[in-house]
Amino acid sequence: MDRTTLLVDDDPASLEIINECLRPHYQTRIATSGLRGLEMARMRPQPDLILLDVELADMTGYDICTMLKRDIQTSEIPVIFLSSHSDVDDVPHGLELGAVDYVIKPITPAILLARIRTHLRLRETGELLRNQNAHLEHMVAERTSDLEARTTQLQLSQDLTIVALGSIAETRDNETGNHIRRTRAYVKLLTQRLAFLPSYRDSIALAHLEMIWKSAPLHDLGKVGIPDHILLKPGSLTHEEFEVMKRHTVLGRDAIRAAEIRVQAEDSFLRTASEIAYSHHERWDGKGYPEGIADNDIPLSARLMAVADVYDALISKRVYKAALSHDAAVDIIRAGRGSQFDPQIVDCFLEAIDDIHIIASKFSDASSEE
Repeated sequence: MDRTTLLVDDDPASLEIINECLRPHYQTRIATSGLRGLEMARMRPQPDLILLDVELADMTGYDICTMLKRDIQTSEIPVIFLSSHSDVDDVPHGLELGAVDYVIKPITPAILLARIRTHLRLRETGELLRNQNAHLEHMVAERTSDLEARTTQLQLSQDLTIVALGSIAETRDNETGNHIRRTRAYVKLLTQRLAFLPSYRDSIALAHLEMIWKSAPLHDLGKVGIPDHILLKPGSLTHEEFEVMKRHTVLGRDAIRAAEIRVQAEDSFLRTASEIAYSHHERWDGKGYPEGIADNDIPLSARLMAVADVYDALISKRVYKAALSHDAAVDIIRAGRGSQFDPQIVDCFLEAIDDIHIIASKFSDASSEE
């Protein structure tokens, strides 16, 4: 009895028969005109189904059905037409307008009830599916939002971890941690330039380029394993001391790989970080270390880091040297194009030289001391 049917008919005899048929099973509402039927269809609570006579005094059932289906408030209510045998030819037209069924007058109660039950069950099923879909969409949206929040938090934690680990190495041989801030910014700028080159635009993912500049602070992590008397020596290193110094590339790679294995994070930022730590002292002409590999055999991440690291080392004061000017450092980078450095990366560096200088000034060691 919780379901309601709206009966729209102006024939008293039909109304009496149909109402008697429905009342034991459904709540009923009766409208004896099309206009009143439209009004009652919008009344709350709305009917679950409408029985609509095809021929009414004020308008046709087809016109009423059209208006019901155009109104967002009533468009989902199933409509069953009540028609005489002479209207049978108009059945396809009524179905095209959105009706779900036809029942022929004079009404057979058992047939009418069966049709009503069928279409009410169909509506219940549709409502259930819509509710389930809405619930599913809500759950997906909620999970997506939660995942995005967790991903953002994870990325933030990852970035902080990288910078923190990089800073550990910086405290060994540099008065401030600005070197890692500057080199990270240089590498980011270079990756942005590189992404537009035809040779890289379609062959390397932006996510990988982002991983490169975010991993840049770990390039000298291995220096934590170099003895102070070598790392902080104010004069030139002996051949033996330099061989020990070169081991910071191996130490950095091995430390990062150990972390990668421990957390089972293959293909993560740690893989890129280990490439940078191990290979950023390789040279384009094959005369670098630790392996002496050349040109494109050197990982892209390390080739980018090499330019950024050398430029920043040149403009920075160290225990063993004075700082060079920006222009002097640029000249050295330019001279190393095609010998020490990847030519395309040097070109990107020179194109971005003004921005490079701005970064160097903004995060200068002198400014951090003031």
